[in-house]
Amino acid sequence: QVQLVESGGGSVQAGGSLRLSCVASGSSFSINSIGWYRQTPGKQRELVAVISSGGQTNYLDSVKGRFTISRDNAKNTMSLQMNSLKPQDTAVYYCNAEITEDRATGRFTFSYWGQGTQVTVSS
Repeated sequence: QVQLVESGGGSVQAGGSLRLSCVASGSSFSINSIGWYRQTPGKQRELVAVISSGGQTNYLDSVKGRFTISRDNAKNTMSLQMNSLKPQDTAVYYCNAEITEDRATGRFTFSYWGQGTQVTVSS
């Protein structure tokens, strides 16, 4: 089984930057698409950025030009660089990865989530 562990959240003032990281650990797996989501109380989780296995990226309109998603396949890590942060970016951020595993019973693809990390931007 694979585990995703996030780091890098915190509190910053508007205009500041944060970098979120997510590391996948386990055995006999490969990471397909990766996404970063965020959620605020009472709202549905929304997709902020996604990167395919081929490196194609897509962003929520409100973060385009400010956030950058990246991946390091050799290290099984994924990151979200967030610049020019705004108070409306305040949320719990989750990494998500579609992962294919080679298990004794066969090859399977699962969706895994990180534990979430709080990002707070003050005005």
